[in-house]
Amino acid sequence: MSREPARAAFECFGGACEVFAVGARVDGAEVWARERHARYSRFDAGSELSRLNAAAGRWVDVSAELEAMLRAALEAYDTSGGLVHAGVLPALVAAGYGRDLGDGPTPHTAAAPPRPLPEMLEVARGRARLAPDTSVDLGGIAKGFLADRLAAELGDNALVNFGGDLYARGGGPEGAGWPVGFGDRTVLLRDMGAATSGTWKRAWGPGLHHLIDPRTGAPAATDLREASVLAPTAAEAETFAKTALLLGSARAEAWLVGRSAGWWLA
Repeated sequence: MSREPARAAFECFGGACEVFAVGARVDGAEVWARERHARYSRFDAGSELSRLNAAAGRWVDVSAELEAMLRAALEAYDTSGGLVHAGVLPALVAAGYGRDLGDGPTPHTAAAPPRPLPEMLEVARGRARLAPDTSVDLGGIAKGFLADRLAAELGDNALVNFGGDLYARGGGPEGAGWPVGFGDRTVLLRDMGAATSGTWKRAWGPGLHHLIDPRTGAPAATDLREASVLAPTAAEAETFAKTALLLGSARAEAWLVGRSAGWWLA
């Protein structure tokens, strides 16, 4: 039996967001998302994340949610063999990624590869510490983590898509799964995450884009333009997609085998 889902659509986290739920209200989803965006934005000097970056070298108190995301960042680093690195923020800024990419190419400079993330970031219960002269940007890790969290809060039949990082919970309106565009096809997802990572989404000049390769400290020189990946959670899917993109076409599929339930590379 088909049931019409409630829907909310809005712009947040640097892209288009959609939230659906069967048997639950979604009218508070936009406020929920915007609160998190403000709390963890590197562009807001008063955000919780910015305060952590400003206190590099000292232990600071952090919320339970930020603590969980910082732990997720360390896990993503470990899973990806160091390729998904939350500590590339200085390299990202050096490459020219500012708030507004609509004004054309931005001046950029070279940056050194970051240190291993476990050397930069320590997380304890209710607090965290960054090494001096380091900073982090949770970016896609936060989007995937928060998509998983909001979907769980909406009940047992919901889909949350935060700018390409999504989690589908339950059977959807028809009971067979939530229909989701995936590469060149539509798939039905149930209790599964998906994410797309691409070098074209945030680009501001030839060879200049937001995907920093931590091995070089520069925008990644990959032969893949886009990677879409399925995983048990949106957070894992984000990690898998970014890793595949950085590995390139020659190595991505071999790495994804045994980790992902499906992928599309272009």
